[in-house]
Amino acid sequence: MTTTALDRTADARPQASAPRPSRPRFRPARLGLYVTLFLLVAIYLAPLVWALSSSFKDRSEIFSFPPELWPGEPTTANYANLLAAQPFWSWTLMSTGVALVSTAAVVFLCSLAGFGFAKYEFRGKRLLFDVMFSSLAIPFAVIVVPLFILVAELGLAHPLFALIVPWVAPAFGIFMMRQYAEQSIPDEILDAARIDGCSEFRTFWTIVLPLLRPALGALAVWSFLGAYNNLLWPLVIVSEPEFYTVPLGLQALFGAEGRQYDLVLAGSILAAVPAIAVFILLRKQLVSGLTAGAVKS
Repeated sequence: MTTTALDRTADARPQASAPRPSRPRFRPARLGLYVTLFLLVAIYLAPLVWALSSSFKDRSEIFSFPPELWPGEPTTANYANLLAAQPFWSWTLMSTGVALVSTAAVVFLCSLAGFGFAKYEFRGKRLLFDVMFSSLAIPFAVIVVPLFILVAELGLAHPLFALIVPWVAPAFGIFMMRQYAEQSIPDEILDAARIDGCSEFRTFWTIVLPLLRPALGALAVWSFLGAYNNLLWPLVIVSEPEFYTVPLGLQALFGAEGRQYDLVLAGSILAAVPAIAVFILLRKQLVSGLTAGAVKS
């Protein structure tokens, strides 16, 4: 086969180079947004930075005037005194254990209840959901006394029960799981599982729970941090020092004679480490779970 002049001319033409990726242009309109975000980050981080710096200061240096951000002579005596004189690790173990058990119960029960509200029809469903959802508008300070009386009357006033049982099915968790299950789980999948002979609980355990994984991660982070940092309810229900959680133990140090600010600051920094670690490890699940279903395809 001979090559025509037109083909030779086409071959001689320079090939068009691939378009270069355009550089993102700076938009002056976003400058205000970036400045606002930077200021908000600085405002939120300032107390943490000050607490971290002051935890290495002597007690007399903490309230020096004018205040100094960095310690003049850094010392680890505050951490050594806290760990030697106070049962801090016992407080941490109590807080972590309560938070883990509470989180496991919340994730299971809220996913079960949310799935029921999303995919089942029963009499009084709308009324029950509205009553449950309206409880979010009630401040905890309003119900703390009735809740204490109820827990005492039921014989659940022991700290190991009282710190966990009242919080195993929060309304926010049920609402969150219901919204996610309603938008992300097709009815056809459930019908196919029933046709194959799966029971309702087996369908929930083997099919629904894996599909709820992003929302479960977000709910687990939210529940763990809430249980770990809770102060008001342990302050009401716990009276024995051996059952103190970290926030309650630090509050006892703050309320002790002499206001042991140095130990409180050191304990606050140590107490923040597990919470920060959980957030860093599960931050992707938290973001994906909270944003899932926000935009419909």
